[in-house]
Amino acid sequence: MAWRGQLSKNLKELRILFCQTSPASSHARAFVEKNYKDLKTQNPKLPILIREAHGVEPQLWARYDFGVEKGIRLVGMTEAQIFKALEDLVKAGVALKA
Repeated sequence: MAWRGQLSKNLKELRILFCQTSPASSHARAFVEKNYKDLKTQNPKLPILIREAHGVEPQLWARYDFGVEKGIRLVGMTEAQIFKALEDLVKAGVALKA
């Protein structure tokens, strides 16, 4: 998964939103708990923002150059699917730079 180290080259900011207690956000919470440290270690200058709010549906947002943003709803996704969604957002950043 070499693309993980490319986050800071293709994204300006990564935001993960989820509810602290909602069952719909459980996979997003687990994803953050298991992967935040590794992602931040590989991309120390990339702002990775974790936003917890009661009742919010889990979402993953990427901000690219010139303020372009793309978001993905994470409702019903497993951790593996969340990784795939993050990889897709990174690849979208590559396409925007081309």
